[in-house]
Amino acid sequence: MSEDRTQNGDGAPTLPLVVGRGVADQTRTVADAQVTMTQLMAPQDANLFGSVFGGVILAAVDKIAYVCATRHACHPTVTASFDQVDFRSAIAIGEIVTLRAAVNTVGRTSMEVGVRVTAESVHGGPPRHTNSCYVTMVAIDEERHPVPVPRLELRTPEEYRRHRDAEERRNSRLELARSSQQRRRES
Repeated sequence: MSEDRTQNGDGAPTLPLVVGRGVADQTRTVADAQVTMTQLMAPQDANLFGSVFGGVILAAVDKIAYVCATRHACHPTVTASFDQVDFRSAIAIGEIVTLRAAVNTVGRTSMEVGVRVTAESVHGGPPRHTNSCYVTMVAIDEERHPVPVPRLELRTPEEYRRHRDAEERRNSRLELARSSQQRRRES
């Protein structure tokens, strides 16, 4: 991952910082593509236990990740992978669910989109964090071939932290893939 690595005296990067290996003369900020989606969970969303079916949440995550990634890329995108889907608590039918998505990092043609899901009672009360997901999306052209995406400008320490965490997840996925490939060759 290419980074403009200007640092201040304490070793932390000087912000803003531009990352990615995509289109060199195009840069977008995290805020440019952020998306929030809110919906009421209805009876048709129920599983056999009367709470919201996990697949309904995953479908909503996939949709919001598509919108976020497509906004950043200015091209259609496709889902390459879901990474680290954490279901923290059940969501009840009749609750309001809010999904928030942001681009965490970009490569040449891909983007990691982080999605946070919260639920709250329609009658009020504090929202509770129910799910977190990381979705890798790839920008495509009309023939469905990958295309380079704009680089990402990180403006806040939180955006930088999310970028570094995303890079660690990417490196872990690549190492796992190399390991699996090596084991297949050896067997």
